[in-house]
Amino acid sequence: MRSFLYRRVADASAAVEALAASASTDRSPSEPLSESSAQPLAGGTTLIDLMKLDVMRPTTVVDITPLTQGWSAIDLGGSSLRLGALARMSDVAAHPEVLRDYPVVASALKLAASPQLRNMATLGGNVMQRTRCSYFRDISYSNCNKRNPGSGCAAMDGFNRMHAVLGTSDQCIATYPGDFAQALTALDATVEITGRSGTRSMPFAQLHKLPEHSPEIETTLRPGELISGFVISGRWPRSVYLKVSDRQSYEFALSSAAVALDMQDGVIRDSRVALGGVATVPWRAPEAEALLKDQRFDDALAQRVADAAFADARGRRHNAFKIELGRRVVARALQQAITMEV
Repeated sequence: MRSFLYRRVADASAAVEALAASASTDRSPSEPLSESSAQPLAGGTTLIDLMKLDVMRPTTVVDITPLTQGWSAIDLGGSSLRLGALARMSDVAAHPEVLRDYPVVASALKLAASPQLRNMATLGGNVMQRTRCSYFRDISYSNCNKRNPGSGCAAMDGFNRMHAVLGTSDQCIATYPGDFAQALTALDATVEITGRSGTRSMPFAQLHKLPEHSPEIETTLRPGELISGFVISGRWPRSVYLKVSDRQSYEFALSSAAVALDMQDGVIRDSRVALGGVATVPWRAPEAEALLKDQRFDDALAQRVADAAFADARGRRHNAFKIELGRRVVARALQQAITMEV
């Protein structure tokens, strides 16, 4: 691990100033995260790992854990849920009202990591975690456009079993690895972002950027900004998160689906479908959702929805199996949501 400056801040304004001031004078959202001169530290379950691998090389680490008291609340008021960005994954996953009204959130968090990691990791850090692509995480490979823009993508012609089949470009096929983000995407969550100008909100779906021609630009956060919370409107007791991986315990998804349904008298009035393990960003499937609206569920409908979710998928030598696997995961998640007792 390279040497770095450690700074511990007392409040949000100090954190934002420390991050902004420590950034390079010419830094912009186009600067690769790996070369950012300042990074926030909360649970540290991703940042420290990548610093040890020499993938991320911050010159300054800003410890924001003193903000936990104000940024870790779990608030259910009226018909919405607000989650502080520094809430621990384990606390949210075990919260009785989250389990009751947002089971897709609780399940996604529970399946995301081991108990030890869930006790340390924060929600904000979790959605910002970086790809598990082995070519990104191993600096002996120089051709990684995320780490070294313009160098190429070793995964294109390399071993790409874990890589994305949706949202790819000719620059990058790395998969977004998280689980919690799929639940947020499915439920139309908003993300609260704190910066020098105060706090702004935007749809969570706009946080992560497709690789396109600049895979090193992973989010729309501006220099010095921090995620401070998430808000989910409405309640979704009929919702599930289904994850298929190489092993049942603590493994990243080969394919996953976050599904939420609003049903009245056996008719699906509203639906949400998001996919994980198969795309470069948390992936929403609006074409699939449209097929469910005002329909009564049966196996044939489930298959049509699953096919629509993967209509634009592009498989490669080792990961083409994800397309059929993903279809089956979507169909099964729908069946589980339909049969839930709520």
